[in-house]
Amino acid sequence: MTSESPAVTQRRREQLRDFLRTRRARLTPGDVGVAAVGRRRTPGLRREEVAMLAGVGVSWYTWLEQGRDIKVSTEVLDAIGRALRLTEPERAHLYVLAGLNPPRSGGTRDAVVTPELRALLDAWAPRPAVLRDRYWNLLAINDAAHRALGYDGVDHNCLFTFFTNARHRAMHLHWESVAPDVVAAFRAEAARAPGDPEFDRVVNELTAVSPEFAELWARHDVAGPTQAVKAVHHPEVGDLIFDMLPLAVADHPDWHVELYNPRPDTGTEVRLERLSHIRLAAPA
Repeated sequence: MTSESPAVTQRRREQLRDFLRTRRARLTPGDVGVAAVGRRRTPGLRREEVAMLAGVGVSWYTWLEQGRDIKVSTEVLDAIGRALRLTEPERAHLYVLAGLNPPRSGGTRDAVVTPELRALLDAWAPRPAVLRDRYWNLLAINDAAHRALGYDGVDHNCLFTFFTNARHRAMHLHWESVAPDVVAAFRAEAARAPGDPEFDRVVNELTAVSPEFAELWARHDVAGPTQAVKAVHHPEVGDLIFDMLPLAVADHPDWHVELYNPRPDTGTEVRLERLSHIRLAAPA
């Protein structure tokens, strides 16, 4: 974590003390499979019971709970989190209070896209909207994104689509100039999770089919995710220019909703309406 003032450090340690005490107080020996021994004057687990469950010394755990200036590791914090039955948000909070960067949330491969998220994408129509995960896998997409951005039914990953979907690529007005920034943004995303095999899989598979991606990946350029302007030329309605805004999903921080808003004074909104009417009027 970044450096902090002595006052902030003291406040953080006080919060750590209170947090651990309240988490300990809400559990009983029976909750964690420990036999209750002797008369208990206060509710909850004793410090020595938490230390035993976590596999750490009683004195060390006492110092941690008192907010003393001691060295902690992620392994020990995880053990304490398990002993105290912390939820994922509570575990991340424990890391922050202990002065460490919180762990990334677990993978999202099997996570379910909620009806509320799908309804948000659909409600954004006739403007395009896309939901992707940290690997840039497409989790959900509205019909407007299919129509306006050139996605088809077999697209499964934004990065693969950008480099291998001929229709999507041909519609980009400035594909060659945008491509380096796209790869640099993906590298920055991957760098936040070193050793994650899913990032390696995406890179290896795309390298095998796209020499252009392979060349750009080898540059090791890095760029952060930002609000961007996306310009495409649609074969039916002409130029579409969007402000694209990525928004993190609160309960899935590694998911992003990408909302495409027609750029003012470009005629894009009118052309989108025309495109939606063309599709609606098309024969089945």
